[in-house]
Amino acid sequence: MDHVERIIEQWRVERPDLDVSPMGIIGRMHRLGAVLNDELRVVFAKADLSDGDFDILASLRRAGSPYSLSPGQLAETTMVSSGAITKRVDRLIERSLVERSVNDRDARGRRVALTKAGLGLVDDLVVVHLANEERLLAGFSRVEREQLTGLLRAWCERLDA
Repeated sequence: MDHVERIIEQWRVERPDLDVSPMGIIGRMHRLGAVLNDELRVVFAKADLSDGDFDILASLRRAGSPYSLSPGQLAETTMVSSGAITKRVDRLIERSLVERSVNDRDARGRRVALTKAGLGLVDDLVVVHLANEERLLAGFSRVEREQLTGLLRAWCERLDA
């Protein structure tokens, strides 16, 4: 019996009139989220980055050459506010991992781009990150991974709708 099941059993005793089964899923997802966050951050911390810093670098890398996006595009791909983007970009500029420039097409606009050092770091780090994710999923078969992916995708789509 895990921690969540003990909580569920306590509620079943105290409030037998309630269906507490959702706690089994939500409680475990919440616990997994916290554990996964801790496990993933270790990789980024070794590179002296936060998970948010890595998110910016990875977003720029995924954009393809010339590895450049507007702050608005970064906000969309990272799902954080423009204020958070500015702080993250400023930190990465201080480390010479990204640079900010004026948009060639619109002088009012700005672009954020990976530097050569940023490109090298994110390319190295994504390999370590994926190995870490693989380690975290090692107990699942290919079929189980596909089932879990499908269930989580369907749940996300329902919540987004």
